[in-house]
Amino acid sequence: MELDPVIHPPTRLQIVSLLAAAEEAEFGFVRDTLGVSDSVLSKQGSALETAGYIQVRKGYVGKRPKTWFRLTDRGRAAFTAYVANLQRIVSPSGLTVAPEERGQAVGRPR
Repeated sequence: MELDPVIHPPTRLQIVSLLAAAEEAEFGFVRDTLGVSDSVLSKQGSALETAGYIQVRKGYVGKRPKTWFRLTDRGRAAFTAYVANLQRIVSPSGLTVAPEERGQAVGRPR
């Protein structure tokens, strides 16, 4: 059981986690949500794109250039496997990283 080294760095994990909850996200939204610089997001996004985990789309809104990120099917599968492996690692503690039901708090079972 190994954690995916492409997803494992904290910023990449945050990017993939955010994209897993959305169809697509604009670069500025991802940057501001994660609280990282443009250069950090660009570098980490490029690593995820190279691995085939995200798709980067560039375009314009009016005359302003914009960049959007989307999690690919491969990226979604890798993230799902990552969370499952992380759950197996932490399960002996009685904690959970993947609640059984949506809305259930993550943490120690009651």
